[in-house]
Amino acid sequence: MNAAKILKPGPLTTVQDSGRRGYQRFGMPEAGAMDKFSFRTANLLVGNCAGTAVLEFTLEGPDLIVQKDSIIAITGGDFSPCLNSCQIPMWQSIYVSAGSRLEIGSVNRGLRGYIAFKGGIDVEEKMGSRSTYLKGEMGGFKGRKLQKGDLLKLGKKAYRDEYIEARLPGSYIPKYTGHADTGVILGPQEDHFTESGVETFLRGEYTVTSQADRMGYRLEGPKILHRDEDSSDIISDGIPPGAVQVPGHEKPIIMMADRQTTGGYPKIATVISVDLPHIAQLKPGETLSFNEVSLKRAQKLLEKREQILDEIREKKFKLKDDRFFRINVRDENFFVRVEEVEE
Repeated sequence: MNAAKILKPGPLTTVQDSGRRGYQRFGMPEAGAMDKFSFRTANLLVGNCAGTAVLEFTLEGPDLIVQKDSIIAITGGDFSPCLNSCQIPMWQSIYVSAGSRLEIGSVNRGLRGYIAFKGGIDVEEKMGSRSTYLKGEMGGFKGRKLQKGDLLKLGKKAYRDEYIEARLPGSYIPKYTGHADTGVILGPQEDHFTESGVETFLRGEYTVTSQADRMGYRLEGPKILHRDEDSSDIISDGIPPGAVQVPGHEKPIIMMADRQTTGGYPKIATVISVDLPHIAQLKPGETLSFNEVSLKRAQKLLEKREQILDEIREKKFKLKDDRFFRINVRDENFFVRVEEVEE
């Protein structure tokens, strides 16, 4: 069987894809990858469809054995992964021989990472998706995060003649600085807040609290004033990804992948699609600020991101990284990292 055996799972490693679409009207959250750009890029680098199931990991990645030849790509935060004890680059496709050991380790910058395998991860679809919804204990691998000893079935075995070296250029790789300048479109309930409250929201700096997970990010920072006591509640309506709720305590909450489908707190704004991946890479204690953008501007930014993903899909980006050199010894690939050493 083509599978990956989990030796160490990391604190939170789950199977995720593009999400469970079409069931929110029944109260089923969408789930799916938190950082959609890293997730889609990983798949495209190995030749999968952009929505194929991958492994998503947080803070620390898994340690696993790949039992059959495979093609992989690792994206997201900087995790400095190793293959058979040798460091390998991220954001590019890599051919992995049967029996190889992949170790991800702890994150250096960012928060979440993704591993795509050629052919995807072969778990049962639930409501049209392979994503893990942890609170509902469904989807993914037995509806839970991975554990030591799990045998994760992969798609078809990869062959060397299928391997196309592809890498995302450094100019397109996200920079994780610990702060995210976040574009938002105001509404739909910005009229529930005072003018000074909206101004505070757009000018203040907010810190990610320890109450930040796949469902939502609670933020600490300047209070956002409601117009009156009645303005802190609304008749429950739908919650899109990136909705910024402000409950009675007047601190914002950004709704993420596992968000509930409806809610009764007013939404002062919605984070634009291209900036949600940056928020997904923020750790507790890191910061963000909000900037109003027009719908037209948000659409232009989304079009630009899709153009980048189309270029990856068409394999216009070839392997080039002056920090890593690929050496072939007896039909085995090894990546050698070159670093400057101060005298």
